[in-house]
Amino acid sequence: MSQRTLGGTNRKRKRTSGFRARMRAATGRRVIKARRRKGRYRLSV
Repeated sequence: MSQRTLGGTNRKRKRTSGFRARMRAATGRRVIKARRRKGRYRLSV
């Protein structure tokens, strides 16, 4: 059987650019703050 999708891609995505990953670093918190200011519907993945 062949593979359907690339395994582990969403996990990687969450870990690198998820909300909790952003809050971990000072620069990430700045990203969230900027997106809130802009009025984004989604702040992070």
